[in-house]
Amino acid sequence: MSMYRRLQCPILCIVALLLAACSTTGPAPGPETSSLRQEIVSIARAQIGKPYRYGGRSPRQGFDCSGLVQYAHRQAGLEIPRTAREQLGHGRPVSSRHIRPGDLLFFSVTGKPDHVALYLGDGVFVHAPSSGKKVSTERLDNPWWRRRLVAVRSFIRP
Repeated sequence: MSMYRRLQCPILCIVALLLAACSTTGPAPGPETSSLRQEIVSIARAQIGKPYRYGGRSPRQGFDCSGLVQYAHRQAGLEIPRTAREQLGHGRPVSSRHIRPGDLLFFSVTGKPDHVALYLGDGVFVHAPSSGKKVSTERLDNPWWRRRLVAVRSFIRP
């Protein structure tokens, strides 16, 4: 048998394996994705009533908007960037028509994306609003918030 014939099958197998590994279709969302989303949502909900604190990122010190989002993800085992700007830049874009619990909502209050919140589901999000206020929920269909929504991101695989 020629050298070409002996190597043909292993080479074809390697090429097929490489092509399969480069496939753009990822795994279907599984229970681990759904349970991770619910865990992040539960952790964020548990912070309702905690005080706002600029630069805050724990229940003990209080939260600013990006600190709350980072805390919920970290407690669920996901490391994400600290600031809203970094979170916006590093998260995976999501269509505003396909928002799921655990996704990050970015709002523009001052003309640029400057506020982040965590979507809980059923049209509700949780956020750390501003000085003197506490972590609370709002409705996304509230016209004030809806017209300021500029982006949706996720750090959870689809």
